[in-house]
Amino acid sequence: MHKPILFFDGVCSLCNGFIDFLFRWDEKEQFTVASLQGNTAQEKLPVEYTRDLDTFVLYIDGEIYVRSTAVLMVIKKLPFPWNFLGYIGMIFPKVIRDFVYKRIANNRYLMFGKKDSCRLPTPEERARFLG
Repeated sequence: MHKPILFFDGVCSLCNGFIDFLFRWDEKEQFTVASLQGNTAQEKLPVEYTRDLDTFVLYIDGEIYVRSTAVLMVIKKLPFPWNFLGYIGMIFPKVIRDFVYKRIANNRYLMFGKKDSCRLPTPEERARFLG
């Protein structure tokens, strides 16, 4: 079994902030990450996911989870209190979670900014970043 891959919009400041959060709290290094604009996304994901850059995509052994479900599944694997919040979040119906997710995603560049290019991993992060 390979480590799950979390795909994200590489130029989105909010998305990059979530990756920073993940690296800080994922002490067991359970996840790898890759930008939706990169080669790994082209190889692993159906094309509709690489065109829709406003969607976090979690890839686990061929299974794909998107939007709020992807984010909450990641958070559930982090230590307390984050895992608790992930479980609480999953109580809400997917339609409500994804409505909130899409509202934020559609305005993320306006609210949080956009980078000129995809982030480059630090030397410490390099092993967890896929192309």
